[in-house]
Amino acid sequence: MSNLLEAQSVSKKFEDFTALNNVSIAVEKGSIFGLLGPNGAGKTTLIRVINQITMPDTGKVFLDGEPLQRHHIQNIGYLPEERGLYKTMKVGEQALYLAQLKGLEKAEAKKRLLQWFERLEIGDWWNKKIQELSKGMAQKIQFVVTVLHEPKLLIFDEPFSGFDPINADIIKNEILRLREEGATVIFSTHRMESVEELCDHITLINKSNKILDGNLNAIKRQFKSNTFEVGINTSNVLELERSLSEKFDISPAEFKTLNSGLKLNIKLPENESANQLLSYLTTKGEVSHFVELIPSASDIFIQAVKNN
Repeated sequence: MSNLLEAQSVSKKFEDFTALNNVSIAVEKGSIFGLLGPNGAGKTTLIRVINQITMPDTGKVFLDGEPLQRHHIQNIGYLPEERGLYKTMKVGEQALYLAQLKGLEKAEAKKRLLQWFERLEIGDWWNKKIQELSKGMAQKIQFVVTVLHEPKLLIFDEPFSGFDPINADIIKNEILRLREEGATVIFSTHRMESVEELCDHITLINKSNKILDGNLNAIKRQFKSNTFEVGINTSNVLELERSLSEKFDISPAEFKTLNSGLKLNIKLPENESANQLLSYLTTKGEVSHFVELIPSASDIFIQAVKNN
């Protein structure tokens, strides 16, 4: 699969502060790309470079194989973390105005807006002023405006901010639908559960440097520790725990279960398999719980940043 966006060795300084240090990313067409990092890591600066809000000191950016140019802004939809709607304007009037700035004719813009308003069940908001809407309601309007001109690249910076769980789920499903219809998405968030649900590929930036990059599942395999969460029902818990500690690296585990047996995390040596462990455990009692501990996106984020 070819790349829609490539940033090659991008660096940016603001006086004595280095915001980006030789950062490169490649975003595949039709993917959802997670751009992650702690506050102040450099994510927003990179997004601003892609949107040509600021220019890099060194490095290049390519969109669909072409060096990034001013006209490419029509191919990008950007939802910034800091929202920018005019509070005293009516919803419909403002949405039409912003859509026309993105190159849509007024009639086509209104047609698409009405379709989106119907899809999101917000048709009765057309004549409301932005200041009459809640933060989440205003966020829905800005989401619609961002995607309305059907750009090749969508950039969402904390898109679920201000949403309750129901509306966050609605927007998540819309992002997935847009991807299925051919859009490419850069997704920046601190909500790691959203990264798990949405992202194909992640890049982690910390202190202006890229410290992790790759397919999310491949990164999880890289970070996993061959550890299993185990529950065993036995008549002699202490004796079983002692014998397991002599053979494996164990630690207490906490998980919900209907049984009250021994709960442990068991780390296997590299030369032993899950099947071998399970077979061994069945000789010691009734195995009620057996799950490999796969690191979450949050676990990986924390570990990588700490190590860096």
